[in-house]
Amino acid sequence: MAVLHELEPKRVFYYFEEICKIPHGSHNTKEISDYCVNFAKERNLSVIQDEANNVIIRKPGTEGCEDSETLILQGHLDMVCEKTPDSHHDFARDGLELQIQEGYVTAKDTTLGGDDGIAVAMMLAVLDSDDIIHPPIEALFTSDEEVGMGGAGALNMDSLSGKMLINIDSEEEGILTAGCAGGFRFDTAIPVSYEKAEGEVLSIVIGGLTGGHSGCEIHKQRGNAHVLMGRLLNHLSRQMPLRLSEIAGGKGDNVIAVKSNAKIVVDPKDKAACMDAVRRMERIWKDEFGGDEPGLCVEVTEGKAERAVTKEDTNQVISYLSTMPNGVICYERQVEGQVETSLNVGIIQTSEREVMISHLVRSSIESKKEELKERLFALAALSGGRGEARDEYPAWNYRRESKLRDLMVKAYQEMYGEKPQVMTIHAGLECGLFVGKNPELDCISFGPEILDVHSVNERMKIESVERSYQYLLKVLKEAK
Repeated sequence: MAVLHELEPKRVFYYFEEICKIPHGSHNTKEISDYCVNFAKERNLSVIQDEANNVIIRKPGTEGCEDSETLILQGHLDMVCEKTPDSHHDFARDGLELQIQEGYVTAKDTTLGGDDGIAVAMMLAVLDSDDIIHPPIEALFTSDEEVGMGGAGALNMDSLSGKMLINIDSEEEGILTAGCAGGFRFDTAIPVSYEKAEGEVLSIVIGGLTGGHSGCEIHKQRGNAHVLMGRLLNHLSRQMPLRLSEIAGGKGDNVIAVKSNAKIVVDPKDKAACMDAVRRMERIWKDEFGGDEPGLCVEVTEGKAERAVTKEDTNQVISYLSTMPNGVICYERQVEGQVETSLNVGIIQTSEREVMISHLVRSSIESKKEELKERLFALAALSGGRGEARDEYPAWNYRRESKLRDLMVKAYQEMYGEKPQVMTIHAGLECGLFVGKNPELDCISFGPEILDVHSVNERMKIESVERSYQYLLKVLKEAK
C-alpha cells in the first residue's frame, strides 16, 4: 500500500516510494540501476549503463528549446544503510518502510535514503513529464557515492556533452553549494596475535549516540563511539592489566559511529573494579556532553571468549585508539564558522591477523589534507601497524565566474524575493571528481531540507521537497 500517494509533488513522491522498494545500499546498486535503464527504454529515451552501474538518460529539449545548451542533472543511486539495534531489516533484500511524521518523510527503524533518493525521484519525474519546459537534458545517475564515489570515479566524462551540471545532493534548502572539500579514506591495520583467554571476559558496548554525517555535522561535536571506546580502554589499562579479545563497530567511515563493541580479559580480582570504572566513565561522559547525547549508554556484562590478543599487541591497539586525531582539526580562516579540515573514525574490525581502523579525512586545502595523511601514516607506524590511503578525491573549488550559478541565483530571487545563500561545504560531493576530469564543467549543488542524514533519525521535509522541485522546474525553464 502506497504511503506517500497524497503528497505533492505527486510524481516525485511516487518515484521516491518506488525506488525505496528496491534495496539500494552502497555496493548493491545493480537493481536500481536496471530500474533506471528500464524506465528509459519504456519511454524511448536514449540510455547508457556502464560497468559501474552508472546510468545516463538523455531527453531532447521541449518545443522551442531543442537547440538550447544541454543541462546535466545528477544524483547518486546508493544510500547509507543504518538501522536501530533491535531492527530486523535486511538492507540486501528488504525495501524501506516509509512513514509520514509531523511534516516529514522517515523510514521505520532505518535510514531513509533521502540522500540521495530524492534526486533520483526528481530526475525521473522530469524525464517522465510531457508538460515541463526544459533544454536538452542528460540525467546522470551515479553509483556508490557513499563509499568513495566509485561511480563518479569510474565515469567516462566523454559520454556527456553538457557543460553545466546541477547536482541534487545538498540537504539545506535556500543554499546553493558552489564548492566542497576534497578527501580520502585511510585504513590503519595493526597486526595482532592471540593466546588463550585466561581470566574474566567482559563485554563492553558503547551505544545510543546520535551519529550523523561525518562532514556536514562534524562541527556539532557529537559523540563518536570509537573515540569513547579508545578513551575507556586506555583509562582501564592504566589501572589494571587487560587484554583485548575483539573490538568492532561502525558501518561507514562517513558516519559518526553510534556504537562500538569490545571484549576484554581481566584478572578475576580486577573484575569488580573494572565494572565500576566503566560505570563511572559513563557518568563522566553524560556530564561532559551536558545533555547533547541523551541516549548515550555504556553496558558492561560478563562475556565468553576462547582467546585474547597478547598484552603487547593489546597495548599497541589501545595506544592508537586513544591518540588518533578525530573531529574538527581547523576552521577556514576566510569564512567564519566553516570547517576547513576534519576526519572521522567510522569503522573498526577485528580479524584473525589484525585490527583495522578506517577513517575519512576531509579538507578544502590540499596541503592540510596531505598533513593529516602524513600524521596518520606516522601514528600507524608508531603503533606497530601499517597505513593505506585510498579513494582520494579532489576539492571542488569555487569559480569566480559561473553562468549556472548566476542563472540559479536569479531564478531563486524571482521565486522568493531574496537571494539564496551561496557557499562551499565541508563534505565530499561528486562535483569534485567531475570537475577534476573536466575543469570547464560548471557545477552547482542544491536540494531540499533533509535532517540527520546517515542516521536512523534521517527525515525529509515534505514542504521543502515541493518547493525545491518547483525551483528546479523554474531553473529548467530559464535555462532554455
